[in-house]
Amino acid sequence: MSDKNKATKERGVIFNAEMVRAILAGRKTQTRRVMKVQPVLCGRFYEVYGTEWNEGVKFVPAIPGHNLSANCPFGSVGDRLWVRETFKVHSRTNDVATLVYQASERSSWLGQTRRIPIAACKKPVSLESWTPSIHMPRWASRITLEIIGIRVERLNDISQKDAQEEGMPPSHPSIDAVSRGLGYPDFPRSAFAQLWQSIYGAGSWLSNPWVWVLEFRVLGRAL
Repeated sequence: MSDKNKATKERGVIFNAEMVRAILAGRKTQTRRVMKVQPVLCGRFYEVYGTEWNEGVKFVPAIPGHNLSANCPFGSVGDRLWVRETFKVHSRTNDVATLVYQASERSSWLGQTRRIPIAACKKPVSLESWTPSIHMPRWASRITLEIIGIRVERLNDISQKDAQEEGMPPSHPSIDAVSRGLGYPDFPRSAFAQLWQSIYGAGSWLSNPWVWVLEFRVLGRAL
């Protein structure tokens, strides 16, 4: 089957509240996820998923026909990701359920809620009880993303620009100086490293794993 005729696939991906807010604000257009099978250095080459590349290559595009692309667990360019986030069913009538999203609690009532037909709810969800993002069903998701780029790289190779596209604050000379004193190149990368460690634990930044880099655009937000 050619790429042109390839069926679009959807996969659920978990984002924490801070990153959901960054997506909604248009500040986050990338996400990094640890490769579960890490490349192993074999002489002058790294080997992963049956693919080899020179040791000095840091960026390996996952293009159609490339083994990395075929094995990316998040799909390929053109596929979709639906955002899994913490939510609850605030109320429901015989016809409509009102969902509330934890990431948007600071917003107006309209901004933090979504109303959907009861018929769309595939199974009952308890009222007033937060449902963790990992258990969010597809029908409750309000944000859909389209993958527009995939590559692999070492975590610490993230650039300042990419850190900002991960939703981090912009660079500033005075704060960059403080960040360099802490061992980071600049403030955006320092902020990203701190966020990464808050999610994956102490030492996860220094371990410098290979990661999938997914670039995306917001395809739609359900209201």
